[in-house]
Amino acid sequence: MYDLVIIGAGPIGLACGIEAEKNNLKYTIIDKGCLVNSLYNYPLNMTFFSTSERLEIGNIPFISNNSKPTRLEALEYYRRACSHWELNIKLYEKVKSIKKESKFKIKTEKSEYKTNNIVIATGFYDIPFLLNVPGENLSKVYHYYSEPHPFYGMNVAIVGSANSAVDAALETYRKGAKSVTMIIRESEIGDNVKYWVRPDIINRIKEENITAYFNSEIIEIKEKNIIIKTKNKKNKIKNDFVLAMTGYQPNFKLLEKIGIVFHSDEYKTPKYNNITMESNVKGVYLAGVVCGGYKTNKWFIENSREHAPAIIKSIKINK
Repeated sequence: MYDLVIIGAGPIGLACGIEAEKNNLKYTIIDKGCLVNSLYNYPLNMTFFSTSERLEIGNIPFISNNSKPTRLEALEYYRRACSHWELNIKLYEKVKSIKKESKFKIKTEKSEYKTNNIVIATGFYDIPFLLNVPGENLSKVYHYYSEPHPFYGMNVAIVGSANSAVDAALETYRKGAKSVTMIIRESEIGDNVKYWVRPDIINRIKEENITAYFNSEIIEIKEKNIIIKTKNKKNKIKNDFVLAMTGYQPNFKLLEKIGIVFHSDEYKTPKYNNITMESNVKGVYLAGVVCGGYKTNKWFIENSREHAPAIIKSIKINK
């Protein structure tokens, strides 16, 4: 019998585990993928927006070679944090069901767990928003981007204009893509793009090294081309690969199965106590990005680390 089971071995799930360890609570952390699985799936050469000290957990210093750490540095840091605290983690173990009896019973692909409390720290990076257009199921369509090399000499279309889309556009252009085309719903590159990258993409578009269709959307994907719509006009563009960088969403189905309810706002924000982080289901706590619903830019590692001590304090009080 556990005091708590933490679902999600991302930075905030690990922070919850560290707080449980500090307070001598019996816990385990479960993740369907590898350690910090979302960070692992970030682009290989990604640089964080935050500085390293704002990504720290468990009072372990995060030393970076530059002012802003890279993906590789972050992976090394969180491995080190886990080893230092000797966290109890079960990786590559997907949760299949959660039932509430006298206690919570969690069934995974490998085992079963009984616990008094559950912490949901599943982030948002595992479920992409789909384009829902004909041809999206073709093998040439990617919802995740890791590196530019496979697209050398190819005609690449990138859907979206957030940081991931801009990074993919700049990298594929600089690493030899035959053509790079961005399909963007908005009328310009948004202010949310990293401040040191935004001028770069704007200038590449002005110089026509990268083609951008603003106020546009992709309406069909074919083997050798794509069809896009700009206002009332349609264009056919020669294409080899589509990188659909359209964003990601939390695992709402998991929350719904547990019984968590949502506010009636546009973001489908789950209901929880802002002080204790406990949801409407007694004994189920929310931590990290999942707290923002569709508004995935509300919570980050740097401002949701505080969820961990709040949750553990509440669990200890109710124990």
